[in-house]
Amino acid sequence: MDTDTLVSEITRFCRAHEMAESTFGRVVANDGKLVARLRGGKSITLKTLKKVEDYITAHDTSGDVIDFSALNGLPPRYSERITVHAPAVDPHASDPARNFRFFDNRQKYLLFVNTCSEKWVVANRVSMELANIHPTPPAIRLFDAGVGDGTVLTRVMRAMHARYPTMPHLIAGKEISLEDIRLTIEKMPDRFYEHPASVVVLTNMFYSEAPWLRVRNPAAANSLVWEEVALRGSSAFEFEEQLTALQPFLAENWKAKAHPVTGNPIYERPVVLVLYREDHRFLLDSVIPRQGAMRADYDLVLASQPYRLRVPAAYKAEKVVAPLARALGPGGRLIGIHSHGDDPGLEIIQGVWPGEVPFVNDRHDILKAAKEILGPAGRELKFNAYADSRAIFRYDMHTLPNELEGPIGTSTLFAAWNAAIYVNQIEDERLNEAVRSGAYLDATRDVLKKHGGLWFNDESYVISRKLG
Repeated sequence: MDTDTLVSEITRFCRAHEMAESTFGRVVANDGKLVARLRGGKSITLKTLKKVEDYITAHDTSGDVIDFSALNGLPPRYSERITVHAPAVDPHASDPARNFRFFDNRQKYLLFVNTCSEKWVVANRVSMELANIHPTPPAIRLFDAGVGDGTVLTRVMRAMHARYPTMPHLIAGKEISLEDIRLTIEKMPDRFYEHPASVVVLTNMFYSEAPWLRVRNPAAANSLVWEEVALRGSSAFEFEEQLTALQPFLAENWKAKAHPVTGNPIYERPVVLVLYREDHRFLLDSVIPRQGAMRADYDLVLASQPYRLRVPAAYKAEKVVAPLARALGPGGRLIGIHSHGDDPGLEIIQGVWPGEVPFVNDRHDILKAAKEILGPAGRELKFNAYADSRAIFRYDMHTLPNELEGPIGTSTLFAAWNAAIYVNQIEDERLNEAVRSGAYLDATRDVLKKHGGLWFNDESYVISRKLG
C-alpha cells in the first residue's frame, strides 16, 4: 500500500477545494483524525479506502484524480484491514501543503474580543473613511461584510451619526452565525433611539449575494425568508422588547450547515431581516429595501477579517474582495482589514512551531489579484495599498497595571496564548500536542516578559470607485 500517494492525493484534493483535512475525514468517514492517523502509520479498512475513492472521484473536477485501482490492488473485502506505513515526520516541521479550515471556536472568540482592543481600533480606522465618502440621496449606505458580534458595526454607526446626524442611514450586514446575529441585535435598540432614521438589514447570504440581497441559485431563492419588522414606540426599552421577541424567528430560520465539499459554513436557507422604526416609515420609504429591487451602490463597505489567512490571494479576491468592490457606488470606498503578523503574537507561535508563517500573502497580493479578476470592471476603481505607516496599525491585549512586572498569572498567560493562536489561526489538531508538552506557556511567558505586553498588527487597504 503506497501511503504517500494516498495522503498526497487527499492533501491535493483538500487544497484544491479549500477544505480542512479534518473536515475531509469527518465527511468521508466520520473521523476527523483520519488523515492524521494515516500519516502516523495507522491501519485503514478497505471499506474506508473505498469511501475515500468514491468521494474524491465524485467531487474532483481537476482532471488529476488518481487511479485508485492501481493504488488499491486488493479485492473489496471490506472487513479486512490493511496497514500503511508512513515515512518519519518531524513533528516540529511546518507542512505548508496541509490546508486546514479555521473555524471560530466560540470560547476562543469571546476570550479574544474581551481581552484585546482590536474591535475598538478597527472601528476607529473604519470611521476615518467617513471623511472620504460622497453620499447622495436618499441615504448614506454602509455594508458590513462580516458583522460578527456587532461591536465594530455599532461603533461605526455611532461615528456615522456624529458626522451625518440628519441623514437617513441604510446599514446592511452579512453574518452566517446565529450567535453573532443575536449579539448584534442586542446592540441595536440604542442605535435606533439615537438615530431614528435608520434601516438595518441583516442577511446570511454569500458575499456574491448579500450586497444585492439576491440569491443566485433558483432553488435556494424559492426558500428565501424575507422578514420586515417595523419597531413601534420611541424608547430603547420598547425597541429592545420587540427585538428580543425575534429570537424564535432567528432560531428557526438562521441555520447553517457545512458545505459538502469545502466544509465552509453555508446557510440552510437564505434569510433577510429588515429593521426600522414605524414612526419613520414615511421618511424611509425610498430607503427600505424591497425584495428583488435592492441597489448595491454603497458609500462604505467594511471587510474586516473576512477570509482565512492561509488561502491563496486569488481565492480571497475572487470570493470576497471582487464581489464587494462591484457593490460600491460612485465615490464609494471599500476598506479591507486583515492580520499582518510581524508582532509579539507571531513570536509566541514561532516559539512553539519554529518557522511557522501563517501570513502567506499581504494587501499588495490581494489587490493585485482583485484587479486581475475584475478586469475591465476595475477601470473605474482605484486600488490603494498605501505605505506601511498608514496601512499597518496595532492593537493590544488588555493587562492590569504592573501585571507583567512580577510573576505572570496563569489567567494572563492563557489569555495571551488564546489571542496568539486565534489571530494566527492555528488548527486544533496541532494545539493538542503543544498543550500536552507545556511548551506553549514558556513561549508565551518569554514573549510577554520581553515586550512588556502583547500586541498584534493588522493591515488595511482601500478600493475606491471614481465619482460620476
